[in-house]
Amino acid sequence: MRAGRSAPSSSPRSSTASAAPARRVRDIVNLPPPALQRLPSIERIIPPHAPGMRIGLFGGTFDPPHRAHLDACLLAMKRLQLDRVWWLVTPGNPLKNTSGLSPLADRMNAARKLANHPRIDVTGIEAVINTRYTFDTIGWLIARCPRVRFVWIMGADNLRHFHRWQKWRAIAQLIPIVVVDRPGPSLYASNSTAAQALSRFRIPEAAANSLPERMPPVWTYLHGLKSTLSSTALRAIRDKPAAVEPAKNEPAGDTKAAPKTSTRKAAGKKKSRAQSTTVAGKNKKKAAASKNTAAKAGAPARAKARKSTRKVARKGTLKTAAAAKRGKPAASRRKTSRNRAR
Repeated sequence: MRAGRSAPSSSPRSSTASAAPARRVRDIVNLPPPALQRLPSIERIIPPHAPGMRIGLFGGTFDPPHRAHLDACLLAMKRLQLDRVWWLVTPGNPLKNTSGLSPLADRMNAARKLANHPRIDVTGIEAVINTRYTFDTIGWLIARCPRVRFVWIMGADNLRHFHRWQKWRAIAQLIPIVVVDRPGPSLYASNSTAAQALSRFRIPEAAANSLPERMPPVWTYLHGLKSTLSSTALRAIRDKPAAVEPAKNEPAGDTKAAPKTSTRKAAGKKKSRAQSTTVAGKNKKKAAASKNTAAKAGAPARAKARKSTRKVARKGTLKTAAAAKRGKPAASRRKTSRNRAR
């Protein structure tokens, strides 16, 4: 852990570190396995590195690892000009239930198989130093690799909950942070508690390549990753209980009895469905018959009404015609007859 630092700023670090680390890195990487085993234990735990190298740290349970993990690291590697990326496979996430977590060795093997990249190393350092907390891991690495330019890589979904991490403010003081965009989480990550608290230390994305050289606290946000994959969602699919299948090697008696019972039940269900279908059909027929009967019963009445209407209309027409013949409107004739009656 770095000590004695006061008033940290996001200005570039001094370049007093070795400017040519490539030779030492090449020497360590090219060591044959027997020679590698003879190195001090600390060299075996920590992946290949050298002073002045830019190394991204990407932590997680990787249960399971997926393509979005790799894409996020490759994006950070390109934009920040990182020399290497270390995948820190944790024994368990302190913020999640780890009861169903796959064994660490299985997760590390799966991560190596997925990464399959010459500049990505998979390590279980946290299991060796017996911690599950990022603050402890970063402090341990910085103390042993003081001249390496470490950067912490996290997805936007982690930024949303970063304020729940143990000593999250101290983590921001220890190491530069790059947040990689994730579809969905990016909509609310920028408004998270941690993002708001650290907003004054954020640098533009265009200056991302200078992030490893700056003094923390400093962070930036990278856009461009479009994968929606999630280990939590993939784990839920993987761990979903499969449908229970009947045992193959059951006793002969049980094997015979089971089909009879199921056959009787199936026959009963089929019969009840047939009966309900028959009843429904009868009800439909009755409804149609009653409708036809009502229609037939009402037909004479409707015909009689139409006939009387035509008759009244005909009488009115005849009266009008007779009045017109006499040269006097029918209305005036009625008025005259009423006056006479008075």
